[in-house]
Amino acid sequence: MPALANRPAMCRGAAELGHAPPRRSPTHLVLIPSFNPGERVFATVRAARAHWDPVWVVTDGSTDGTPQRLIEQARLDEALEVLTLASNQGKGAAILHGIRAAVARGYTHALTMDSDDQHPAELIPEFMHCSQQHPDAMILGKPVFDSSAPRARVYGRRLSNVWANLETLGAGIGDSLFGFRVYPLRPLLEIMEAQRHMRRFDFDVEAAVRLCWRGVLPINRPAPVRYHPRAQGGVSHFSYLRDNLLLTGMHVRLFCGFLWRLPALLRARRRRVGAPGAASIK
Repeated sequence: MPALANRPAMCRGAAELGHAPPRRSPTHLVLIPSFNPGERVFATVRAARAHWDPVWVVTDGSTDGTPQRLIEQARLDEALEVLTLASNQGKGAAILHGIRAAVARGYTHALTMDSDDQHPAELIPEFMHCSQQHPDAMILGKPVFDSSAPRARVYGRRLSNVWANLETLGAGIGDSLFGFRVYPLRPLLEIMEAQRHMRRFDFDVEAAVRLCWRGVLPINRPAPVRYHPRAQGGVSHFSYLRDNLLLTGMHVRLFCGFLWRLPALLRARRRRVGAPGAASIK
């Protein structure tokens, strides 16, 4: 297993970073895809802005009135930017829209997080500083669940994790589905523009696997996740049938790609022993 994959001590923790107000980063931004999130998106954006500058939101064809309110909020906050898609295209497509714009403006990394206030905004500085220390790696959140987590979702992601680590020869993906993570933008953009997949719920898994194939190794950081019940404004667009079928098809596709790349992956695994990040699989 790569030396980078499971060494949280390599990056400074939140306690070491202090609590100073965020200064504008010229390289790292927070990117939040958003589709009909309801009121929770405003808490998410406020929390993200409290910890980082800049923050971008991509509204993915939302019809719940949140795009207009977010645009109004951005008029009062120069560190907040709202990008709007006219129709719903999927989480991956919204992120792709955001990273194209980010790369065009000189940003090199983005921390993605969901818009429903499930992800720990207070860990944004820690994840960003870890990325700044290891710019060639991806910083993956490894969820710490509480009692609010649906059991079916927890067990389902364990199966996805098994497949993801098989498809990368144990590269060290701590969690394949958790969307709180920092990506280096150039290799991710190249991967996404080379294919038509990764546009919906399949984005998180396929991004981690394909970046591992490219030699972008993971650093896993623990991150608490909370699930809000509908009575408290929680919103979920996950469909057990539709999205599990999507993930199944994705893993079939990735496993076929894994078999085709197996000789190169074996060579890369041997090369990266003692030299993390040395391998690059196209």
